[in-house]
Amino acid sequence: MALRPAISIGRRTYHSFLSATSVFATSKSLTHFHRSLHPLHQAKPGFRHGTFRAIQGTTLDPIKPKKDTQEKKQIDDDQNWKIKMLYDGDCPLCMREVKMLRERDNDYGAIKFVDISSEDYSPEDNQGLDYTTVMGRIHAILADGTVVTDVEAFRKLYEAVGLGWVYAITKYEPISSIADAVYGVWAKYRLQITGRPPMEEILESRKKKAEMCGDSKTCKM
Repeated sequence: MALRPAISIGRRTYHSFLSATSVFATSKSLTHFHRSLHPLHQAKPGFRHGTFRAIQGTTLDPIKPKKDTQEKKQIDDDQNWKIKMLYDGDCPLCMREVKMLRERDNDYGAIKFVDISSEDYSPEDNQGLDYTTVMGRIHAILADGTVVTDVEAFRKLYEAVGLGWVYAITKYEPISSIADAVYGVWAKYRLQITGRPPMEEILESRKKKAEMCGDSKTCKM
């Protein structure tokens, strides 16, 4: 009678041990089974986990190729442009249109944008068009060197990005003359309309800045 509790306890302990052993063995087998299914743990000739870690450590940064692609696209766009837009980067209303054309041109790569207000602007690179001349009205340069102005310039620019229909009607008279006349009024008063000083003051300010900075490209106002 005295041995029954001990035997009972022994059986429970033994069965508990068997259950734990079974669970551990099953868990280990399942782990091994899942690893065998994973492509990184499948046996391949001459391929070891350590080798994979070494290769993994030399993986190229995914950001760098993207940056290189963007830079290459910018270079290609600068070389393969169909029309060059000369714009006043200090004109807030003008910049709205430039922004819209830039976004459209992402799918075309047809326009080269040139800011005439930049210190890097060179008339020699743009058919001899100096700052004063281009400030008077919109100018664009075709790939063959032809200079177009006024509404025709807008028409060519819009055609380059698939929006030719916007200005299509301005090809015909008397619409063409009327459109140029309306634009001429805008061009004449755009500085006052946009709250900027008269052209004379702008030119004087640029002259003083050029004298103060000399040939330096890093000079700030």
